[in-house]
Amino acid sequence: MSDMQFQFNSDSSVMGTDNVAERIENQVRHKLARFEERLTRVEVHVSDENGRKGGADDKTCLIEARPRGGKPIGVTEHASDVDSAARKAANTMAQRLERIFGKGEKHKHEPRPDKVM
Repeated sequence: MSDMQFQFNSDSSVMGTDNVAERIENQVRHKLARFEERLTRVEVHVSDENGRKGGADDKTCLIEARPRGGKPIGVTEHASDVDSAARKAANTMAQRLERIFGKGEKHKHEPRPDKVM
């Protein structure tokens, strides 16, 4: 088991739904599971930009991941409900981590021998 910390934050307008923190934490942890050993912390912030006024795509999910020994990476997504915003943000974060960690993996291979003329 990794020692990655998970922190969930939300504004009061989002907390009305049942188990929202638990649902979103499970969703984000599942999506980022293959990176857990390489992350020290994941923070999720969900909010409703319009409060009670309503509106399309007014729910926001910001995910910040902190790779060990690296700079924090943040992504923000919008949707009509917090679960969709969290799903989109988790997908975007997974793609970004894949690119970042993937680049690191490529550099671990043996250097290519110089081309012989």
